[in-house]
Amino acid sequence: MTEQSITTPSARQNGARTIFNVTSGNFLEMYDFMVFGYYASAIAKTFFPGDDPFASLMMTLMTFGAGFLMRPLGAIVLGAYIDHHGRRKGLLLTLTLMAIGTLTIACVPGYQTLGAAAPILILLGRLLQGFSAGVELGGVSVYLSEVAPQGRKGFYVSWQSGSQQIAVIFAALLGLALNHLLEKQQVTEWGWRIPFVVGCLIVPFLFWIRRMLSETEAFSKRKHHPSMGDIMRSVASNWALVLAGMLMVVTTTVMFYAITAFTPTFGKTVLMMSDKESFFVTLCVGLSNLIWLPVMGALSDRIGRRPLLITFTILAALTSWPVLLWLVNAPSFSHLLIAELWLSFLYASYNGAMVVYLAEIMPAEVRAAGFSLAYSLATALFGGFTPAVSSYLIHVTGDKAMPGVWLTFAAICGLLGTLCIKRLVRQYQVERPVTASVVSSS
Repeated sequence: MTEQSITTPSARQNGARTIFNVTSGNFLEMYDFMVFGYYASAIAKTFFPGDDPFASLMMTLMTFGAGFLMRPLGAIVLGAYIDHHGRRKGLLLTLTLMAIGTLTIACVPGYQTLGAAAPILILLGRLLQGFSAGVELGGVSVYLSEVAPQGRKGFYVSWQSGSQQIAVIFAALLGLALNHLLEKQQVTEWGWRIPFVVGCLIVPFLFWIRRMLSETEAFSKRKHHPSMGDIMRSVASNWALVLAGMLMVVTTTVMFYAITAFTPTFGKTVLMMSDKESFFVTLCVGLSNLIWLPVMGALSDRIGRRPLLITFTILAALTSWPVLLWLVNAPSFSHLLIAELWLSFLYASYNGAMVVYLAEIMPAEVRAAGFSLAYSLATALFGGFTPAVSSYLIHVTGDKAMPGVWLTFAAICGLLGTLCIKRLVRQYQVERPVTASVVSSS
């Protein structure tokens, strides 16, 4: 596919169809994670009952975060599978594993029925979801970067994150509908399972869509497909590049889970707003992200990745805490919406350039494994525990604006990673599918 051919109507249609097909499974992965975060309070009462509501909620949020601990393992094992067997086969495998984890959470009876076995099964379901998700984002991003025409890689890869926002929007709409049709007690007792059942019902459709994917030309043309040992040695030799990439991802993953998965809990338990208000704000955040991600991805194609990465990590570091301090000092629906939309703009502007940049700087022979490992390490160590860390910081300090300090720390990590990555790329002489101007942009 050439730059010229993509301008024709048929080429644009084929490009849109490819993006839709490959990101469909990514939608399910993020939908399941969002639903678990949205209904953390109800899940806490079902599987982690106790006299202390805070302790029950923390157990649920830690279970939410535990799924992310499996991501590095999934990144290594499944990333190596994708780099050896192909992008298409790997994406089908991750979708299957994600579906099994979702079905487990949807069907397991509560603590009153199974006793201690219930939370254990829920934890196993989350771990399986995390293992699958460890390479889902990387697999999708690598696939899109390899099929995208020159000059439009940022726009194409931005739809990896774009599909996540559609999941956020869909989950928020479903949450609004449930809170409108059911009483609050019904949602707490059994209504929270409905979104998980919905996720299971759409799996056959998503599996059918993903089966239509063809292998990427970049992978098919390579004569040598590295073994697991080859991939491990290559990743180990590029460890500094992976760690710098991880620092870059810390910003995007912490901000994403703060403004999506944690927003309903923050709105209800900290700001004392209604479920409907919290879900509506989350819906608006998803819409905002969906708009800004492809816009900024396309902008990065024109002006380079680094200007956006540096600008928006600095903005996030300077404004995250003041914005949340302003919000908690005068909590209201309109202030929550304004604060979240500002953070959404920062997140999407940074992420629109970061994801494609990370895919470009990884060695071609281990692109899926290297990308996924950097991404999953950041999510496992920082992003996935954002709801739990934010709740804990508020609890121990009494300062409702403390999540802003966590966001500031994440922004500084992204800035440091961005500043280090340029030198490391030159040091390792990474084969990149773009011109050197992308890396040398300042």
